[in-house]
Amino acid sequence: MLVRTDEGWHLWASCHFLDDPDATDRMETRHATSPDGLTWTWRGTALAPRPGAWDRRGVRISSVLCDDRQPIAYYDGRASAEENWEERTGIAVGLTLNDRFHAVGDEPAAVSPHGAGGVRYLSVVELTDGGTRLFYEATRSDGAHELYTELHPPTSDTAVDFRPPAARQKL
Repeated sequence: MLVRTDEGWHLWASCHFLDDPDATDRMETRHATSPDGLTWTWRGTALAPRPGAWDRRGVRISSVLCDDRQPIAYYDGRASAEENWEERTGIAVGLTLNDRFHAVGDEPAAVSPHGAGGVRYLSVVELTDGGTRLFYEATRSDGAHELYTELHPPTSDTAVDFRPPAARQKL
């Protein structure tokens, strides 16, 4: 996940733990910065799994909103290796883009609009009119996955609220 700001570039990369060959699906997100997008400096862990929580097996930042507000990260999380294809979306906040993000709440922020499985790979695109467009993958009731997009006008809350089926557009 890349973001360019007036100060330079920010990268949040999913990094897998390789110490246990039978558990390489475990992951955290690390942060790097660059003045030019070519030379990078690693800054450390940006978001880590939380022991005992729904995201204890792995976390992967998929989108960051970083204007004048407090930075908000949307991330994929899972509790077990079996959930590797059924991550759910969580929300984390930081004080600045250079700080660690901290997960908000004890439950995922979003599950599939079909009521089964997860939502993952959420990308939030801020539009010039102040609205946002969401892109994400959701699990269908039959277990397959589909890509969706949603338009949130400027007057709506930018938080993930997953519209009813009539408001979603399948990609």
